[in-house]
Amino acid sequence: MDCVKIGKLIAKLRKEKKLTQKNIADALGIQNKTVSKWECGLGCPDLSLWPEISAILGVDMKQMMEGEITPNKPDSGNIDKVRFYACPTCGNILVSTGSASIFCCGRKLERILPMDSPAAINITVEEIDTDCFITFDHPMTKEHYLSFVAYVKSDKVFLNRLYPEQSPTCRFPITKGGKLYVYCIKHGLMAYSEYLPNKTENV
Repeated sequence: MDCVKIGKLIAKLRKEKKLTQKNIADALGIQNKTVSKWECGLGCPDLSLWPEISAILGVDMKQMMEGEITPNKPDSGNIDKVRFYACPTCGNILVSTGSASIFCCGRKLERILPMDSPAAINITVEEIDTDCFITFDHPMTKEHYLSFVAYVKSDKVFLNRLYPEQSPTCRFPITKGGKLYVYCIKHGLMAYSEYLPNKTENV
């Protein structure tokens, strides 16, 4: 570990959070001078303290230990680069519109990549008022179900969560030319280029 780099980073992050060395020391149950030594590069935190330091400063522990926070590339505004993440622990679904470091339940999540050849699912699309009502012919058991459906169009992402033992249906505003994403916990993420109102398709 590079104690000098780590110390400078701790000081920078602490100031960004508007915390004093005493605030950090009290939260960790250590002396003020210990935090001061870290920030002066005269030593590094004990390994047992890293999870708490990371939580207090609100940053990734691994990057903190490297003494450098790597920024994500700026969002280019291209919604076609939308990325989906699913937490294997709690089932949370997270979305980014570009490259990002996404964490949930203490672990870094990997982007879910769409399948090259999506599985065939019978999808029925009906127009109801100003929405498309979509029904999927897919099992919804605890072992095999659709976890979410997302429709991506222009600068918007419409996300519907689905749960086992519930009806595999969702609604989106009527529009054409977008992309439909369907995530099955067993088979993965499937992407379809377009769906049309008032039409039943075997996709």
